[in-house]
Amino acid sequence: MKTYVALLRGINVGGHKKVPMAILRELLTEIGFQNVQTYIQSGNVVLQSSEENTKAIEAKIHKVIESHFQFEVPVLVKTKEELEFIFKNSPFEEDKKVKSYFILLQDTPSKELIEEASKKEYKTEEFKITNACIYLYNEAGYGKSKFNANYFERMLETAATARNYNTMVKLLSLSK
Repeated sequence: MKTYVALLRGINVGGHKKVPMAILRELLTEIGFQNVQTYIQSGNVVLQSSEENTKAIEAKIHKVIESHFQFEVPVLVKTKEELEFIFKNSPFEEDKKVKSYFILLQDTPSKELIEEASKKEYKTEEFKITNACIYLYNEAGYGKSKFNANYFERMLETAATARNYNTMVKLLSLSK
């Protein structure tokens, strides 16, 4: 059994796309995942599966949510090792890292798209795009940022979802 972290995008925000975590855990257990744990209401799931293909896991979770709740939710799945690598390779010094956001990417964007997205700058913001993650720092916080997951999804042509430092720490802890 391998440990995976599934990140659901855009649930339980402003009363839209409500997905109770207890029901989600039950649904995922019913379709064969084991040791399913959730963290806060924003769609963070740690689970175990014998499935080796993260795309197959994404599809399975997507399908059960759509079937049960009658709406679509983008799902990104990373292995525990992938999440650890992303976390450890933040380009920011510790003081900025603890206030940064990790915008996780579903697919690796092309070099051309990365170059184009990297051209835009704002004085109060820093970001670095890698194959699997965009590391974003804004002293005022994500809510005040000119950059967000929507911007990078459009520019990089892949699904993305953001998590703050504390959520990443907790997900890594739960996945051990």
